[in-house]
Amino acid sequence: MPHPSHVHHHLHSSRPTTSDGLRIAFILNLSFTFIEIGGGLWTNSAAILADAVHDFGDSLALASAWLLERMSRRGSDARYTFGYRRFSLLGAVLTALVLLVGGIVVLIHAIPRLISPELPHAPGMMVIAVLGIAVNGSALLQLRKGEGANNRAVTWHIMEDVLGWIAVLVAGSILLFVDWPLLDPLLSIGITLFVMRHVVKQLRAALRIFLQRTPDNVSVPTLTTDLRSVPGVVDLHHVHVWSLDEDHHIFSAHV
Repeated sequence: MPHPSHVHHHLHSSRPTTSDGLRIAFILNLSFTFIEIGGGLWTNSAAILADAVHDFGDSLALASAWLLERMSRRGSDARYTFGYRRFSLLGAVLTALVLLVGGIVVLIHAIPRLISPELPHAPGMMVIAVLGIAVNGSALLQLRKGEGANNRAVTWHIMEDVLGWIAVLVAGSILLFVDWPLLDPLLSIGITLFVMRHVVKQLRAALRIFLQRTPDNVSVPTLTTDLRSVPGVVDLHHVHVWSLDEDHHIFSAHV
């Protein structure tokens, strides 16, 4: 008789911490986004306005990630017999898509400034950069307490925010002594391309899970060979291995 076997890795203890971290990071990020918009207009900095768009995208992504993370903690029911864990992964996909769209908007705004550069207000850039490092650093500390694909995706983006603000601080320091207006749009484009490159990698990884690709750390030939060597097993077929959310893998076979 066909018999489905299932293998799960349970990480229940991390879920509440992950959800709380996402909530706090969302509140911090959204609050600072409005400061960035005002600061970008005050300093006439394309780099700060670029990061404001990026942070607004992060805020939307954090909100969806927080809500979907809470939903993913539900157990299985008649509608979702495998449970709701993939709702957390859906948050990672939405994060990536929002950031890709925001990156395109930033590039559309920053590239024309290479042709007609405008000198930003360097001291203001430095003040906003210090605030950015403090706020995003606090959010990063909250997110590092959680686990899961959703949390890792958002953590990576916040970490890039911290690095981006460090770059803005360095650029502001340079502009205090050198009138080089091209530095601001170049920095904006560089940060955006760096973020988009890693966002695409995150999106590809999430889509592979949605398409039920075999997890990289599982060898199906080795698994089937080991099972065939079990006394009493004549053969097996319809072997399937996939992942719910990168952390929880499922194996099914007719033995």
